[in-house]
Amino acid sequence: MAGPHPSWWTRLLLAALLSASLPGDMANRCKKAQVKSCTECIRVDRDCAYCTDEMFKERRCNTQAELLAAGCRQESVVVMESSFEITEETQIDTTLHRSQVSPQGLRVRLRPGEERHFELQVFEPLESPMDLYILMDFSNSMSDDLDNLKKMGQDLAQVLRQLTSDYTIGFGKFVDKVSVPQTDMRPEKLKEPWPNSDAPFSFKNVISLTEDVEEFRNKLKEERISGNLDAPEGGFDAILQTAVCTRHIGWRPDSTHLLVFSTESAFHYEADGANVLAGIMRRNDEECHLDTTGTYTQYGTQDYPSVPTLVRLLDRHNIIPIFAVTNYSYGYYEKLSSYFPVSSLGVLQEDSSNIVDLLQDAFNRIRSNLDIRALESPRGLRTEVTSRMFQKTNTGSFLIRRGEVGTYQVQLRAIEHLDGTHVCQLPEADRKGNIHLKPSFSNGLKMDVDVVCDVCSCELQKQERSPRCSFNGDFMCGHCVCNEGWSGKTCNCSTGSLSDLAPCQREGEDKLCSGQGECQCGHCVCYGDGRYEGQFCEYDNFQCPRASGFLCNDRGRCSMGQCVCEPGWTGLSCDCPLSNATCIDSNGGICNGRGYCECGRCHCNQQSLYTDTICEINYSAIHLGLCEDLRSCVQCQAWGTGEKKGHMCKECSFKVKMVDELKKAEEVVEYCSFRDEDDDCTYSYTVEGDGGPGPNSTVLVQRRKDCPPGTFWWLVPLLVFLLLLPALLLLLCWKYCACCKACLALLPCCNRGHMVGFKEDHYMLRANLMASDHLDTPLLRSGNLKGRDTVRWKTTNNVQRPGFASHAAGINPTELAPYGLSLRLARLCTENLLKPGTRECDQLRQEVEENLHEVYRHITGAQKLQQTKFRQQPNAGKKQDHTIVDMVLMAPRSAKQALLKLTEKHVEQGAFHELKVAPGYYTLTADQDARGMVEFQEGVELVDVRVPLFIRPEDDDEKQLLVEAIDVPAGTATLGRRLVNITIIKEQASGIVSFEQPEYLVSRGEHVARIPVIRRILDNGKSQVSYCTEDNTAQGNRDYIPTEGELLFQPGETWKELQVKLLELQEMDSLLRGCQTRRFYIQLSNPKFGARLGQPQSATVIIGDQDELDGNLMGQTLSSPLLPRGDLGAPQNPNAKATGSRKIHFNWLPPPGKPTGYRVKYWIQGDSESEAHLLDSKMPSVELTNLYPYCDYEMKVCAYGAQGEGPYSSLVSCRTHPEAPSEPGRLAFNVVSSTVTQLSWAEPAETNGEITAYEVCYGLVNEDSRPIGPMKKVLVDSPKKRTLLIENLRESQPYRYTVKARNGAGWGPEREAIINLATQPKRPMSIPIIPDIPIVDAQGGEDYESFLMYSDDVLRSPTGSQRPSVSEDTEHLVNGRMDFAFPGSANSLHRMAVSNAAYSTHLSPHLPHRMLSTSSTLSRDYHSLTRPEHSHSSTLPRDYSTLTSLSSQSSRLAAGVPNTPTRLVFSALGPTSLKVSWQEPQCERALQGYSVEYQLLNGGDLHQLNIPNPSQTSVVLEDLLPNHSYVFRVRAQSQEGWGPEREGVITIESQVHPQSPLCPLPGSAFTLSTPSAPGPLVFTALSPDSLQLSWERPRRPDGDILGYLVTCEMAHGGEPATTFLVDGDSPESRLTVPGLSENVPYKFKVQAKTTQGFGPEREGIITIESQAGGPFPQLGSHSGLFQYPMPGEYSITTTHSSTTEPVLLDGLTLGSQHLEAHGSLTRHVTQEFVSRTLTTSGTLGTHVDQQFFQT
Repeated sequence: MAGPHPSWWTRLLLAALLSASLPGDMANRCKKAQVKSCTECIRVDRDCAYCTDEMFKERRCNTQAELLAAGCRQESVVVMESSFEITEETQIDTTLHRSQVSPQGLRVRLRPGEERHFELQVFEPLESPMDLYILMDFSNSMSDDLDNLKKMGQDLAQVLRQLTSDYTIGFGKFVDKVSVPQTDMRPEKLKEPWPNSDAPFSFKNVISLTEDVEEFRNKLKEERISGNLDAPEGGFDAILQTAVCTRHIGWRPDSTHLLVFSTESAFHYEADGANVLAGIMRRNDEECHLDTTGTYTQYGTQDYPSVPTLVRLLDRHNIIPIFAVTNYSYGYYEKLSSYFPVSSLGVLQEDSSNIVDLLQDAFNRIRSNLDIRALESPRGLRTEVTSRMFQKTNTGSFLIRRGEVGTYQVQLRAIEHLDGTHVCQLPEADRKGNIHLKPSFSNGLKMDVDVVCDVCSCELQKQERSPRCSFNGDFMCGHCVCNEGWSGKTCNCSTGSLSDLAPCQREGEDKLCSGQGECQCGHCVCYGDGRYEGQFCEYDNFQCPRASGFLCNDRGRCSMGQCVCEPGWTGLSCDCPLSNATCIDSNGGICNGRGYCECGRCHCNQQSLYTDTICEINYSAIHLGLCEDLRSCVQCQAWGTGEKKGHMCKECSFKVKMVDELKKAEEVVEYCSFRDEDDDCTYSYTVEGDGGPGPNSTVLVQRRKDCPPGTFWWLVPLLVFLLLLPALLLLLCWKYCACCKACLALLPCCNRGHMVGFKEDHYMLRANLMASDHLDTPLLRSGNLKGRDTVRWKTTNNVQRPGFASHAAGINPTELAPYGLSLRLARLCTENLLKPGTRECDQLRQEVEENLHEVYRHITGAQKLQQTKFRQQPNAGKKQDHTIVDMVLMAPRSAKQALLKLTEKHVEQGAFHELKVAPGYYTLTADQDARGMVEFQEGVELVDVRVPLFIRPEDDDEKQLLVEAIDVPAGTATLGRRLVNITIIKEQASGIVSFEQPEYLVSRGEHVARIPVIRRILDNGKSQVSYCTEDNTAQGNRDYIPTEGELLFQPGETWKELQVKLLELQEMDSLLRGCQTRRFYIQLSNPKFGARLGQPQSATVIIGDQDELDGNLMGQTLSSPLLPRGDLGAPQNPNAKATGSRKIHFNWLPPPGKPTGYRVKYWIQGDSESEAHLLDSKMPSVELTNLYPYCDYEMKVCAYGAQGEGPYSSLVSCRTHPEAPSEPGRLAFNVVSSTVTQLSWAEPAETNGEITAYEVCYGLVNEDSRPIGPMKKVLVDSPKKRTLLIENLRESQPYRYTVKARNGAGWGPEREAIINLATQPKRPMSIPIIPDIPIVDAQGGEDYESFLMYSDDVLRSPTGSQRPSVSEDTEHLVNGRMDFAFPGSANSLHRMAVSNAAYSTHLSPHLPHRMLSTSSTLSRDYHSLTRPEHSHSSTLPRDYSTLTSLSSQSSRLAAGVPNTPTRLVFSALGPTSLKVSWQEPQCERALQGYSVEYQLLNGGDLHQLNIPNPSQTSVVLEDLLPNHSYVFRVRAQSQEGWGPEREGVITIESQVHPQSPLCPLPGSAFTLSTPSAPGPLVFTALSPDSLQLSWERPRRPDGDILGYLVTCEMAHGGEPATTFLVDGDSPESRLTVPGLSENVPYKFKVQAKTTQGFGPEREGIITIESQAGGPFPQLGSHSGLFQYPMPGEYSITTTHSSTTEPVLLDGLTLGSQHLEAHGSLTRHVTQEFVSRTLTTSGTLGTHVDQQFFQT
């Protein structure tokens, strides 16, 4: 060995300094890697080096610094060298008008895991050359768009001139593939698909890019529209040809390329061409295929391109797309545009008249965005670009400033492992290549990159069969590499020789070195870097005894299979302290002299319940149970009786002494007296001494017993038996003789009153006070209680909703649903069965589930049982101590009847397979109903029926359940009260109570843990919750004082504090339990007074000293930072296995060292590791849950301990199991004829695996949507073929269509639609194929405009009807329309006048009659019910003048002024688009136009639209806010002026993006809804100047009600309005209003204040009029109804009570201006009475008057 070497201590010091300065991972990875060659070593880590020095004795693979420090010569160290070289760099010239980058070329060689950072400069000039190519849809629906574009050529040029002086402009057109079914292939249609149109084509380059704007305009004027069949167009073909045909289009190399794509339809994409043409098309080759005329020629042989293909090609050719689309297809292109790095999206108007403005906005947005992407990057390299100058957007682009040179930081990294494989083991194409780092507008930077994976040069210069290696190996890199069969440093040991192997084989084993090492030269070399030891590697240093889960109790080390304990500790697992400090009693002695100290614990000589841990007697406990404990021993020793008589008596620890007399009770420790069961005599004894049952205690027993005297009482039972013998014989005859039983049952004495029935007939429950999801309903048996009776019962949910059952019937019958099942086992219930996790509970649960599965597996589709629990059923008769088992069985919805029959059969048999059950009891609960049976044993009078309450969040505010006793299958009882109604009222929560945070850290020195509890007030009232503590690692009465109680929040309180007293740490705890983290839980429960629990409702309290909380304890909390890395090895043999569709089991072998836990990282394969989830585990395995089905995950694990965190293991990949797919996307129908349709559907949103097939079913249905005959099934076994042509359907018949998908896990749920082809439009419909699409553009009838319908909610029409039928709830139609103000609906009266009317009424105690100013009949058209020209108001007394003057004003519109529009219809066109339609009002003069006003309901800008065309009765409004309520007002104008307005309130509800509540999700359903006003106003006069106003809660409040705003003002003005705020949300609210004036009409308005703002108003006008008379009673008035007052001093005159809400009232709405009635009065008495009485004039009799108001 040549050259000087440093001394050994110098090397040691240098190595120590290097180890301290290097991170643990870097220092350990090279040294601990199991490598066999130089090449393997230098590939472990970028810092690893290899020593080839022949004389080097240390480990050859290490870091370069440690190798040098250990004595390896510098020239013998082999390392990989990286390089970085700039090959081309030209400085940026800012005077040039083109995009530039610097540098332009690099050559980089990186080691695995190495990173390089460099800067890239990019310049974008203020003005640069620009090429604009317009690509337009030429289908027939774009004809008006083409006309507008022809007129705007000059405007386009003007916009381009504003941006740059160097521009070109071009034009192309597209339609679709000229093939079936995209195009009508009939010869006449191929020539001219539409009148005055061109033949169909796929894509044609009409005008190449040119500077001549005039040429562009002239050529454009010559173009004509074309056409196709299906709505999605072939625009993707056109985009691809535009990008790759650079020469034909005329793209210039240094200009900005902009492509404007204009259409109103969706798009076809890859596989659509193959699908519809049975797979004859091949994949698009991405080449240019334009002929000399610029026409695309390969449309019939190549498929459409995919979205990733377009993104890649447009990026390669520097083309930026601008999508100009209409509102109908905006959602599809919004998602498409997000895939492009830089793009723009704008909404075209229907005729493209705004395209110039749209392009100008798009240009400005694009010019300010720059995207830099790494193209063609090898898989083994990663590139990331950041900037300190410019902000990065969510899409990854930068917001730049043009004209400046931007500087960007580029990070280039070579990864070490890819999918668990080292990068050097990947193909060369994955680690070497040319990366194109490309900005949006320039060619960018070319990088020649390579991952260094060189082979060590010394391996290429090896000496084969070297004499240094005994000619048995090769000398390479400074050491011998032995041939097979030889080992040792010089290869002188034969591994195949028995003489060499024998010393390595342990006697009785067949493996060398116990399978845990290698045999080298006759001795074992163990694996595991110190894990295995011993002559034969037979000891595993990870398998020593453990205490509390720690190896050797963490108080020693494992060596040769045994624990070597630290000083002061002993025992097999080092769990015994040598000190006796924990055994010292309060007197300073050891174990109170009653035992000995061993292993830190006292072992008492006489162990009993009354001695503590240091053998001290607990006298307070002695007195509680001493007599009972000594009883059996006293009996057996004194008289040989009792439980311990015989041999067990020897176990007693004391001897008794018999005496004649005992001392008095006050003179002894305990005086005891018991009755001896053997002779019925009483014996007594006393206890003296220390009171413990041991040798120090004296038990004195009185020799004489007290026995009762002998009598003849034994004769009494005999006489009773003889008297009852006849009755007993009769009972046996009844029991076992059916004939006798039937005969005796006829006797009145035997069957009198033998009846069963429910105890109550109605229960009223409040949801916020309920403690469980069931109700025990008592069932009584009266009369003769002899014999056994069983009663079958059933319960039905939501009986208050009549249509609920039919709605539930439409659910997919094959869909799995949970069924609750309860049975009574033939075994008694024990305490252990009620504790989940006990051995007895687990064994019985397994037995129950296995046996029941054997029974129910015969039901098709039934799954295994789950959620098995045991309980007892109180009030269950003589069998209430039996075990009740509750389970959940997943089975198809259609299997309910089969499950019920099978359950009843086996309950009657008393066994389910081998499981014995007690007959007479079961419960089977389905989704909305339940059935069961209960049993009355002999002598039992009352049994509870456990009724499920079906508590659901979507329940109505007041729902009803019906419980019914069905029959008595066994027994002779008859049914009495059969029905029970249960009403559940769901009230608004008054407050939400929760903890502030889920964890609290408390120092033990604080003595008290103070935990805050907060309340969020919704309704200012009281709130109460219960709390209790629960042990975890902290134990009650050892670490803290357990506590429980209730917290009461008074009105206005929002904060409370829980206090838990902490205990001092005892010395024994510190020695035995060490510094373990102590924590306990506090749980909130049982909210009352309308409170609700929020999150978190459980808090963890962590106890520790301050240094613990600041130190290692913080490493155990979730919020703590990661521990520093230390000298721990990586976990070995990581293994992952999927255990379900959403679970993965991940396990590993513990690493060397002393880990205290493990940290697991896992993420979706392909995602960045920065998005990984973290899990902590104390065991070497973990269960990953809540994963995605059929998804690849990557994971790794590291260990951590007191030293820090060790290195991570190698990556492991695992894929979860598939799960049944979701339902397919919405169904689309392309109606070819009345008997032929093309059905298409989208792929399921959640495939959960690889889709293998689809099943399409269709069949006839009747008007009730019930099937007529069998359904026809078609299996589509090509998963990409998602279309089907169905022919020969019956004309004018509705069909039901269903589609479902299948993957490896089975069939998913169905997507359903019902459609009648005869009602559909005859023209080709605008139906996009993907992703979520409408079914049909239904053509309405005379009163309806066109509106969109969707497969989620199909509106059915009666046969032969041209108008769709409207559901009963006209306020809520899915993706449909809202129709306001049907004739007779209650709306604002001054805005709803049908025709001129006047109605005046006054209720007076003076007159027994009423004057009606009317003389017309109630006509079918519900026109004027009163006519002022026949008014008799002149004959009314003076008291009527106020009302008459009020009602006469504006009672008739001026001549020629139009009436109110008679109908207001809303049609939702999208989540932000609405069509408003109305009917032309009546008017004597010609109409001149309309005015439409709208604004947000809770305030905002007022928008007004003036429509000068009187024939236009609809308008489309765009850019509305989703989930916001708008109020609309429409009125008409004539030459005489404006008429009254029609008003309606509407909301478009839709799903929105979580981060952007004003942006709807593309493709999501949208729903029309309207808020409602408070219920009718009721007035009650209290005094001459005050009244009480009451109203009901709105039916649809549009949010949570916070209170009400009440406004009071004089009807004719004169004084400012007064407002009142009423808090709370109750079914009926009241308000007392003082300070009013007599004989003055007041107008009241009430509107609800909700979380969404203020709702619509309910109005009412009232007058308190002075009268002469007696006492004044309370009088009320209801909307549209008038109450006849009793004689009194005051009366109330109601003018009207109205609302802007479009509801239908069953009756009449009476007001000061007119009277309207519902279109179909449901109470015929009302209709008959009104039609007969309203035609009269004069007076009405009292009898008829009362009849009217009763009606």
